[in-house]
Amino acid sequence: MKKILVPVDFSEKSMYATKLAARIAKKSDSEIHLLHMIELPSGIIDMGAGSNFSIPSSMMYLRKVKEQIINFIDSYISKKTTVKYSIRFQNPYEGIRDYGKKIGADLIVMGSKGVSDFEEILIGSNTEKVVRRSEIPVIVVKKDADKFKIRNLVFASNFKDDNKESFQKFLAFSKNFKAKLHLLKVNTVEDFECTQASKDKIKNFLNDFDAPKVTINIHNDTSVVNGILNFSNNVNADLIALSTHGRSGLSHLFNSSVSKDLSKNVLRPLITFKI
Repeated sequence: MKKILVPVDFSEKSMYATKLAARIAKKSDSEIHLLHMIELPSGIIDMGAGSNFSIPSSMMYLRKVKEQIINFIDSYISKKTTVKYSIRFQNPYEGIRDYGKKIGADLIVMGSKGVSDFEEILIGSNTEKVVRRSEIPVIVVKKDADKFKIRNLVFASNFKDDNKESFQKFLAFSKNFKAKLHLLKVNTVEDFECTQASKDKIKNFLNDFDAPKVTINIHNDTSVVNGILNFSNNVNADLIALSTHGRSGLSHLFNSSVSKDLSKNVLRPLITFKI
């Protein structure tokens, strides 16, 4: 892993993302690319007749944006880490997608503004679009990462064949850290499978990989979301990994409704790998 892309809007959530990216960059010896997207009226670009913006005012605005980016760098990223930044006039999703391809990013780290666990990923937000469509692994973070260390990684899956590509990406990512890997399958009443059958499925899944030592875990719960969160709490997971599908995002993993009562403090950073 060489390049980490962090979209920033200078909100509290993007601060969290920047701090987490800085910690990952330090561990993996990666460089960080901060990206700020600006969606402006056409007048600020073409400066045509009737424009509400002048060249001096637009230049002043850009200067303030650059000052905020530099402040982010000075405040949250080690001076030993290589940092680059860019300001783009583009739709947020398209800008993140295009810039990630341009620089050859290996990872995207984004803040989430959802009011409950996984909520923003499941609704039609810019974060959801990136998570659902990005070929680049995406980490979604929602709380401060001051004490973030990657010691326990959970890969939650149904362990069907279409998850093998994302699992390979997960293994490549995990090699940057000396972390314990926990493979998790959640069984629910609606989609129940006996423990032995689930364990055999995971073992067969692993046959195609030169994987390090992992733990195999079957967790029974009222929903897949609750199972992932409860198990992750039990092992004190630092990061939860999931596969995503280009058409349906993460919804194929969850029940049709997601509780809005889940505590904000429960949500751990989440990394997604596209199927």
